[in-house]
Amino acid sequence: MNAPKDSKDKGPIYMRFRSALTLGAAVATLAACAQINETFGARPDTAPTPTAQPAPNQAPAATTPRPPSQERFPSAQARTADEFDTTTDEERAAATAPAETGGGGGSLGTTVASLGDPSSPGFWLETPLVETETEGRVVYTATGASANVTLRPIPGESGSGSRISLSAMRVLEAPLTDLPTLEVYADG
Repeated sequence: MNAPKDSKDKGPIYMRFRSALTLGAAVATLAACAQINETFGARPDTAPTPTAQPAPNQAPAATTPRPPSQERFPSAQARTADEFDTTTDEERAAATAPAETGGGGGSLGTTVASLGDPSSPGFWLETPLVETETEGRVVYTATGASANVTLRPIPGESGSGSRISLSAMRVLEAPLTDLPTLEVYADG
């Protein structure tokens, strides 16, 4: 009667097949790692960098739709809050200026906000409390600090939370890792 063969006695064909299968699995794993790195890895060094533009012949109109911070982007090597925040002292002062009491706006409600995309410049709050983009103000309930922001609509129920810009979080002096409760107001 023949004794059962164990894996050591299976012969050269089995060993070649097993080696080829192991090599194929290793190559597939490395290819998958490369794909993951491209998708989720570090930013490529080929990110567009802002370039200086020649000054226009005349001064811009007084009603510029977006502040200049909307045109500046952090460098691809940005790692700290200071490096990501591209706003100027003047823009921060404008964001903290007292609210105008001219009229028709009012409280939209309260929301819990998380830090939004830190590479998106400016002072903004993405919130389901508005249906169209509008100017407004947020008040950090823990300290009473406030900031003028652009209110951007996002889908969701009014209590589903919001995202706030890095610049606005810094002006409000809210900890970047917290979920601050904000009172949201629309401008007139």
